[in-house]
Amino acid sequence: MGSGKREGERLNVRQIAELAGVSTATVSRVYRGIGQVSPEMRERVSRAIAEHGYRPSHFGTALANRRNGALGIVFPGLSGPYFGELIEGFDRAAITAGVSVNILGTHALRDTAADLTAMTERVDGLAVHAGVVDEETIRRLAELVPVVIIGGDPDGSGIPEGALQVRSDHEHMRDLVDHLIRDHGRTRLVFLGRPSDSPDIQSRFDHYAEAMRAAGLEPPAPVHAWLTQPDGVLAAPRILQQFRAGEIDGVVCANDELALGLMFALLGEGVAIGSELAITGVDDVPMAGLVTPGLTTLARPLRDLSGTAARLLLDLIAGRPAESEVVPSHVVRRSSCGCPS
Repeated sequence: MGSGKREGERLNVRQIAELAGVSTATVSRVYRGIGQVSPEMRERVSRAIAEHGYRPSHFGTALANRRNGALGIVFPGLSGPYFGELIEGFDRAAITAGVSVNILGTHALRDTAADLTAMTERVDGLAVHAGVVDEETIRRLAELVPVVIIGGDPDGSGIPEGALQVRSDHEHMRDLVDHLIRDHGRTRLVFLGRPSDSPDIQSRFDHYAEAMRAAGLEPPAPVHAWLTQPDGVLAAPRILQQFRAGEIDGVVCANDELALGLMFALLGEGVAIGSELAITGVDDVPMAGLVTPGLTTLARPLRDLSGTAARLLLDLIAGRPAESEVVPSHVVRRSSCGCPS
């Protein structure tokens, strides 16, 4: 392969990667001496660097010196308690480390990839919520600054080389559904949400469906709804119809906001939440424990999730080894499932 190098000119990271037959992220790892790279691959990259020269213009020296003193965090939107909790955890970790935070919501952007690329000039590392941009864009961003993905597929698919992932454990969704079936005799459970919208929602639905089948029950098709409280209110007529027809005795919601909206609407229709109809959520946002009845939920420590993302970025910026992490979840039982107050 031709490098296009002129006499006396050093190659850039892309040209070195092409010569060595690896990704640009691998070149950066070898150059900075961090991360996991196989001995054979490290030898190829080191040989290309030695023979042709490589000195990064930004990724190595600027990150090591923390030129900007700032971290970036990127969400699809900024409204609601879910994003508020993530921002709080990320900001706390950044303040402790003495760096500032740039926050970007992509919902109103026309060219998200271009805006994120521009953002890398203002920050030393970037945390990106899963599903905001495609894998190729993440790969390009990871060539410029350290990148950590918040959420995403449990198997790590869609996380390109050069980026790390921090996600919550959705396996305890099965414990939540088992609790409804075994302890409360709920055998007609429906999932409220859109599994195809994100890997996180799909994972929650998959564990719900596995728990149903393990109990000898066939999960019905999910009732589709978005993830905000108003969406829960809008879904209430469909759920109410199924409940009054005897088709369902419990609703496993994709998140707390959806569950809370549904619960408020059904309470207004005279449905006794907990005794007549069980409702559960995911996340354990602050309001889940303040309403009556209290919302049973799969608690994900959202502040820990984003705080871990910030810590991983700081480790990468400082040249310390860092690996993807899973933050554990657990079931919180309150009275919306039928447990005592």
